[in-house]
Amino acid sequence: MQPSPVYPVRVRGDLDPAVSRWLWIVKWILAIPHLIVLLFLSIAYLAVGIVAFFAILITEQYPRALFDFNVGVLRWSWRVRFYALSQLGTDKYPPFSLESDPAYPADLEVDYPERLSRGLVLIKWWLLAIPQYLIVAALVYGGRNSFGPLAILALVAVIALLFTGVYPQGLYDFLMGINRWSLRVRAYASLMTDVYPPFRLDQGAREPDAAAS
Repeated sequence: MQPSPVYPVRVRGDLDPAVSRWLWIVKWILAIPHLIVLLFLSIAYLAVGIVAFFAILITEQYPRALFDFNVGVLRWSWRVRFYALSQLGTDKYPPFSLESDPAYPADLEVDYPERLSRGLVLIKWWLLAIPQYLIVAALVYGGRNSFGPLAILALVAVIALLFTGVYPQGLYDFLMGINRWSLRVRAYASLMTDVYPPFRLDQGAREPDAAAS
């Protein structure tokens, strides 16, 4: 088996070994200022994506300033998810920033593509991504009238944390895999890369240097 290259969307989430037993109960309240900001940033994200669509169609390039902005929004949303929502891996409050911060335990990077396909930009976000959408929906949202695996596993993890003071490593790694997959698909659908997301659950805090194909 040949090693698979690192995907151009890299998601990091380092578990804080001293994460609180109980703070997860109120983190979603503490994160409300971030959620309000992200609501407006998400509107801008969509608008920038539309502008980028036409720019790629005409020039085969995603304008760098627009690219960096949307990567920043994706990074910000991941930090909030990591802190308060779907990972709950740290008690360190997220920065109000679009910029990368190596000191924060969660981060996201996307390699800037020098050239993007005019043809793919027409179909990848709605047609080619359909299988990925279905898998991510199953992992995150589950079936109709039921909680998805992401929410259930996160709840199990924090209940274990509450009673034992330890975040189960296996659950943490699996949740990171789900979050990483969903972020890769979002970046692909947002036209940030032409590289199709791999059908694999890359678990763990750091992006693997290579994974078996």
